Order: sequence, then C-alpha cells, then structure tokens
Amino acid sequence: MGILNSTPDSFSDGGKYLKSRLAYNQIKKLKKEGAEIIDIGGESTRPNSDTVDSRIEWKRVKSKIKYAKKNKIFVSLDTRKSHVLKNSLSLKINLLNDVSGLVYDKEMINILKQTKLPFVLHHMQGTPKTMQNNPKYKNVILDIYDFFENRLEFIKANNVNHKNIILDPGIGFGKNLKHNITILNQISIFHSLGFPVMLGISKKKFIKDIARKNDSKNRTGGTISSSIHAMLQGVQILRVHEINEIKQAIKVTNKIIFNK
Repeated sequence: MGILNSTPDSFSDGGKYLKSRLAYNQIKKLKKEGAEIIDIGGESTRPNSDTVDSRIEWKRVKSKIKYAKKNKIFVSLDTRKSHVLKNSLSLKINLLNDVSGLVYDKEMINILKQTKLPFVLHHMQGTPKTMQNNPKYKNVILDIYDFFENRLEFIKANNVNHKNIILDPGIGFGKNLKHNITILNQISIFHSLGFPVMLGISKKKFIKDIARKNDSKNRTGGTISSSIHAMLQGVQILRVHEINEIKQAIKVTNKIIFNK
C-alpha cells in the first residue's frame, strides 16, 4: 500500500502533495513502482494533530481520488468521517481506512452496512491529539486483541456480515517504543482472528528512538528492516511511502530465503 497524504502537516510529507499536479505525479510514481493499493487521506493523524473540518478534508482528496480511479488504481480512503466517506462512494473507492477503528464517527458503521465496502479495522488509544500522552496498557498485545474481538462483535451485531476486513494494530497510535516493539515481535498472534493484517511502519518515530544518532530524514533503513520482519511474520499488507525500496528488499529477501 502506497501513501498519498494530501495534507499540509503530515509528519513525513506534509505539504508535498496538496497541489493536484504534484499529487498526480506521485500517484503515477507509486503505481509504476508497484503499489497495489494507494491510501489517500486529507487529514493528518500524526501525534498532537488537530481535527480537520470534513469539508476541507473532502476538498483535499476529491481530485486525487478521481485521478487514481481514472488510472485504474485500487483506492483506499484514509478518513474518520462519514461526510468524506459518503462523498467518496460515487467515485468508487475500494477500501476504507479509518484510524479510529470506527469509533470517531458513529455513522460510519451504517454506511458500511449499506455499501458492504471493505475496510481496515485500526487500533488507536485515544485520539491523534492525545494518543502519545503517556499511553498505558495492562498487556499491549492482549489489550489490542481484545479491542479487535470487541469491534468485530460490534460490526457483526450491526449486520455487517462480509469478511472483507483488514486488521491494523496501529504502530505509533497511542504506543511508546516498548509497546511498538512488542507488537512487532508478536504481530503473528493477530492472524488467529482470521483476517489479513496490515502494518504502517514507514518512517515512524520508533525507528528514530532505536537508531538515535543514526536516525535519518527518510528512515529508509529502519522502514525496510521492520517491513521485512513483518513480511516474515506473515503480514499481508505494508503501508509505506517508498514503494520501490520496499519491493526491492522483499524480492531480495524472498530469493535468498525462499528461492522465489
């Protein structure tokens, strides 16, 4: 999954793809490099970020979704808001990626019931504004597992009966370094819930926390190493900024280890 943040303030690429022409070029680049999904969002959910008005968010993503669909791309919409989702349905988006786990906007579940749209069930403790204010868990793995079980029961109780659901434990969304490392070490446990697993690890702060003086702007090395680890644990979808480098690393790993 390639990332297109059409925002002024995303932590890695804020402001780079607000203008349509630049966004279109990036969409073409991501597709050419092998992105099978492009996740398009108009609201930053980095730590301490403010909520964006849904009309502004929709204005940011509308033309980019249109362009991606015109180019036959599988489009994931990154939003917490039913207004943005409703407007996007006519553009034939393929997937909803709601970082709140369908908690933020109560109308989301009704839209999913009506449309049968596939979606990512994402874990976040708190909100983007508060999530990194001393996050705590009894047991981070079991707490997230319980969250997924509870949300899956909620989804079924609301008559969303399809199985096109992806689980994302939310690296960096209300987690400190120890929490993130524990999740990465034990990520395979979430497969037992019976759904594909997605991870967003690209350029995130946990890489800086580990690398310290060897941190870099792009954090490509840390993104590649954590991506390879996730792949070897059976994670099916990697949400990343630099598609070509990750594809290259996966191909080399597969050849060396599995002779694929």
